[in-house]
Amino acid sequence: MKQDSYETINNLLSSHDPGELRLGLEMVRQEISRVGSSEARPLFEMVCAILYIDALDHPELVSIIDEAISLLVGFGSWVIPILVKDLDSGDLKAQLAIAQALGRIGSDAIDPLMVEYNATDDPARHTFILYTMGKIKSPKIVRAAHLAVGAAGSSDLELRDTATRAIGKFVESIPSSDLPKELRTAYIEKLRHNLADKNAGIRAKAVRSLGKLAKYGHLNKKEMEKLKELCYLILGIDDNFDWDRAFIVRKEAQEALSYLEGSASLSSRRVHAASGQRSSKR
Repeated sequence: MKQDSYETINNLLSSHDPGELRLGLEMVRQEISRVGSSEARPLFEMVCAILYIDALDHPELVSIIDEAISLLVGFGSWVIPILVKDLDSGDLKAQLAIAQALGRIGSDAIDPLMVEYNATDDPARHTFILYTMGKIKSPKIVRAAHLAVGAAGSSDLELRDTATRAIGKFVESIPSSDLPKELRTAYIEKLRHNLADKNAGIRAKAVRSLGKLAKYGHLNKKEMEKLKELCYLILGIDDNFDWDRAFIVRKEAQEALSYLEGSASLSSRRVHAASGQRSSKR
């Protein structure tokens, strides 16, 4: 491609017009097909710049940002270390988009992310790496699954929150036969502990991740019954008629019950009944 064509692409990708951005991405896609992703390396940074667009200011560009993320994946595995480094960009919207890109790259990104995680003690860095790992839909994520245990007990609120959520994301991808027994036990214990967290968001994510353990076959019958009892307690269905005051926690408990009882409508009826009982006691 001639230099003036690269300048054309640069101008198109610097625009905020959806048509021009889409045309620029298509030209990049054609260039990758023509010369290969390594030779098209100068175009990589141009595409990356789209990730810094604020979708709240430009909602019409949400689909364009998604196209750019997919295109970054198409550049090949050589982009992984660059994207991992850019997770520390300090720009939240770009970090979230980069996490999406690494998630779509998949299992090839796991080891570089683990190396980066172990190379830093920065909670913010750990947070984004764990968030990114949660986007990887591969059974191979079991290699990194132990990282969420310690992080879920962190004194850092954001890291504890993200790790509690990551446990649920990991067990979605790891077959029950591949999850080590010790790690499964550690997950359950950590999530039950986080059910008592002062932060409602963390309690909600703990319930959600416990529900995922049930949904994806990681709990035995006794553990399923124990989780059901916990959900009843959270929802105020037990004989004590006490419940978690945070709606988001009760919502997740109701969702978990749909996995345990096999019927979201049954859970809903129980919640409505419990609500009526609470009203009559006031």
